[in-house]
Amino acid sequence: MNIILVSDSLAKSRSVTLSQAQVVLVALGILMAGFFLAMATYVVTMRFSTDLRNPYLRSLLASLHEADQKRSETEMKETLNSLAVRVGELQARILRLDAFGERLAKAAGIKPTEFRFDEKPGQGGAAPAPAFTRDLTLPEFRQMLEEISRVLDDRTDKMGVLDSVFMDDRLARKTIPTTLPVAQGYYSSNYGYRIDPITGRQALHTGVDIIATPGTPVMAAAGGVVSTVAFHPEYGNIVDIDHDNGLTSRYAHLLKSSVKVGDVVMKGQHIAQVGNTGRTTGPHLHFEVREKGVPLNPNKFFALDRKEGSVTPVALRK
Repeated sequence: MNIILVSDSLAKSRSVTLSQAQVVLVALGILMAGFFLAMATYVVTMRFSTDLRNPYLRSLLASLHEADQKRSETEMKETLNSLAVRVGELQARILRLDAFGERLAKAAGIKPTEFRFDEKPGQGGAAPAPAFTRDLTLPEFRQMLEEISRVLDDRTDKMGVLDSVFMDDRLARKTIPTTLPVAQGYYSSNYGYRIDPITGRQALHTGVDIIATPGTPVMAAAGGVVSTVAFHPEYGNIVDIDHDNGLTSRYAHLLKSSVKVGDVVMKGQHIAQVGNTGRTTGPHLHFEVREKGVPLNPNKFFALDRKEGSVTPVALRK
């Protein structure tokens, strides 16, 4: 084997001839040198790594662990904050349901002692065996909250509809003339055909006559809007109240009125005084109920009030 050596100081190159055995020895020498260099590097690395592990590697591992812990704590706080918001929303909806429930219970006539919305419902049972119990996972807890939220929304909507229906029913009841317009008195003439006290001929009496002392307060038989306050040649001083849906009531022969056209009145509100004006033989209140101008029997409306539990003066009962 020929090896050519070139030097900057020499003008010409020199060749060295190596035998096959010499080549093998040179190769083995290079391999051995590389091996020993690798071993020396390994020994030095292991020796110094032991010394460096305490101040450096432990610090690095500690910082990584701390970063993981902080990240976990941040995720946990975000999760808890999210769950706290959901729980707050559920609490608000429960309060609204309680308000709806109390209103509906009152409208339905349920006694507060029979059903209380601020008390937990009775529950119980035998303690479950450990084999049949387990802790809820966070996804399961989230799913449970979402299901409760959905059910609360559904119940709130349905109770809102029921509350609206009850409200409409209460308003309708308050605008039906079922309350007697005077607290004391007695019938002198009923609704229907009678002998007219002035002409002496049979004629339809379109209302009821209630004898009372002049100046006796006259109350609205139902809520509504005052549509007429005037003097009529036959009815004398009158007050008409519009109760909506074509239903009206008339109070006639009044001494004077205490309302004006356009006033909104409530059931039982004082509106006038019993008098003796118009076509009459003495002090009394003439009371009428009409539907779209057609006279109706007021006693049928008073009967509705008695069914609801109101007390009707004995002297006024037919």
